[in-house]
Amino acid sequence: MTVLVYLIPASLLLGGLGLAAFFWALRSRQFEDPEGDSRRILITDYDETPKR
Repeated sequence: MTVLVYLIPASLLLGGLGLAAFFWALRSRQFEDPEGDSRRILITDYDETPKR
């Protein structure tokens, strides 16, 4: 039973890290256009240089 003293905070910490990573990805717009990214990788004439 004493192992629960270590496992419960560790699981809460890991869950919190996962939740923070999810919200970070959500705020940095990682899920905006996943289908467009998958199509752009197949196009041969895609220009990788940023437009000015």
